[in-house]
Amino acid sequence: MKYLTKSRFKLATECPTKLFYTGKKQYANNSLNNPFLEALAEGGFQVGELAKYYYPNGHNIHTLNDKEALNLTNQLLEQNDVTIFEAAIKFKNLFIRVDVLIKRGSSIRLIEVKSKSIDERIGDSFLTQNGNGILAKWKPYLYDVAFQRFVVRSSFPNSNVTSFLLLVDKNAKSPSDGINQKFKIVEDKNHRKGIKVSSSLNQEDLSRNLLCEVPVDYYCNLLISSEFNENIFGLDNLIDRYSESYSKDEKIKPQLKKECRDCQFNATQEEINNGLLSGFHECWKEVLGWEDKDFEKPNVLNIWDNRKKNKDISEGRIKFSDFCEEDINPRNTRGDMELTRVERQWLQIQKVQNNDQSVWLEKEGLTREINSWTFPLHFIDFETSTVAIPFNKDRRPYEGIAFQYSHHTVDKSGFIEHKGEYISCEQGVFPNYDFLRHLKKELGNDNGTIFRYHNHENTYLNLIYQQLQEDSNTISDKEELCDFIKQITRSTGDIEEDWDGGRNMIDLWVMVKKYYYNPATNGSNSLKDVLPATINSSDYLKNKYSKPIYGSSEMPSLNFTKKQWLEIQEGIATNPYDRLTEMFDGAQVYDNLENSEDIKDGGAAMIAYAKMQFEELSDENRKNLRNNLLRYCELDTLAMVMIYEAWKDWLE
Repeated sequence: MKYLTKSRFKLATECPTKLFYTGKKQYANNSLNNPFLEALAEGGFQVGELAKYYYPNGHNIHTLNDKEALNLTNQLLEQNDVTIFEAAIKFKNLFIRVDVLIKRGSSIRLIEVKSKSIDERIGDSFLTQNGNGILAKWKPYLYDVAFQRFVVRSSFPNSNVTSFLLLVDKNAKSPSDGINQKFKIVEDKNHRKGIKVSSSLNQEDLSRNLLCEVPVDYYCNLLISSEFNENIFGLDNLIDRYSESYSKDEKIKPQLKKECRDCQFNATQEEINNGLLSGFHECWKEVLGWEDKDFEKPNVLNIWDNRKKNKDISEGRIKFSDFCEEDINPRNTRGDMELTRVERQWLQIQKVQNNDQSVWLEKEGLTREINSWTFPLHFIDFETSTVAIPFNKDRRPYEGIAFQYSHHTVDKSGFIEHKGEYISCEQGVFPNYDFLRHLKKELGNDNGTIFRYHNHENTYLNLIYQQLQEDSNTISDKEELCDFIKQITRSTGDIEEDWDGGRNMIDLWVMVKKYYYNPATNGSNSLKDVLPATINSSDYLKNKYSKPIYGSSEMPSLNFTKKQWLEIQEGIATNPYDRLTEMFDGAQVYDNLENSEDIKDGGAAMIAYAKMQFEELSDENRKNLRNNLLRYCELDTLAMVMIYEAWKDWLE
């Protein structure tokens, strides 16, 4: 039987048409190989296993066979009082596995375990500011619980069913050192991932709960009333509709909306060439009557930072040719040389309408900025992670971990050097203070201008500042380290103090937004898109980096020797990121994860770090991952240098 499960129901709440594509091997499905999501999932495995230790004497249903799981669950439910992990419940063709089910007489508590964190000090974490609706970030989790509650109540109509989310408590403190190392990720012979719990897990490790139980019936009811009662179907009928269409393999008519941009069933051209079908393309062809050629140019989904995509779609502005200047209204209210958000949008649209592939550069504004910089220039990039189960005693869940940086310099003569780097791969070690000491040593020898790409580095240095301030341990250089952070950063909204450091880092991402637009980026400002676009618009870069000079006396490197970054084929240069092959034990680098440039495409680095922390690796595999991390991070800072070099060349 084709069951409608909780994951398929959640998928249908995103887009009912996706039910037709899911589970079919002939359709591309990008959610299956997203390293960022995989890293999150691995954290979820550990949280799920830890949760079981907070509910003693529970019975674990291990089998993946639906029929066996149902039989075992029903046998256990014959008891008056019982706790079951992964309980299997079926109603008609609805099927769920409940993370934790606790039966006490005629009462049933349904507990869904999530690795998402919650800060219960912040009022009502689930509600919008006016209190009338559910915050978007919580809706998928509440859909999940609401569906499970419906199935359990339908199966046991005489029971009192209450539902809960078991979430990571952001304010809990770890009761002991090394708890996270006691939940190792392992693979069985069928390559299924699971958790191996160390026999050394003890009562001290469990003496403080890192997870908190939150009752969610009220929020589920609010979600149902606001989302479904206005729908002609209602929740019950909607579930029936979804289950029927899924079991009969009938496609629900698609509706186009802004979320189509992130559809996991959107096949790349390479995947289509290899015979995979694209659900995204099928939907848009069905609704718009498009042909393959209509997808060759960007559309409304590609307009940078467009906050009214759904309005544009509903009013028929799909292709760039459908837009006129009044639709964007690109006014520069500031009256300066910098592009505003809407000016940038109109520039993007105009260049497509005019088939104009030329680079736009605001030379006067950019020259003014560059002339204010102090040599030597420092380009830095951080790789970071968060872990649900803390490394050390008194550390909180999901405290940020800065485990790596890369550092390039450019002096006044134009000499480029990979000046320094740091990486911490030792299991269970909290590296942040050591990381900061190394960074201070490298950046503290001069007053040169420091560059980052986007907010990530500033955010993490502010985070480490908070960690230092709150740390009750004796840290001999605490004041010195805090002063260094305040010197090179701007304070964030999370900190009560207010500062703007004398050497506050320059955000190269902001420079791109203000002064530079390259049509080849298709509107993206991600470093992974800006770099190849810049290279292919710069004869200087193509000529220089198509020679094996990187990692020589001309351009010293800590991880490469006489590296040729570019190959030119019919005038087009290869992407340097494509030159780093077999990265991270097969994990690939994906752009624009979750459509957030804050992530900085760091999913591959994050999962590599997770592997080294939580998986049992050979010394050789561990060494290879470490070396790949060093090379990957070095390329990030080199990419920033390349963009600077292209700008300098264009301004001369």
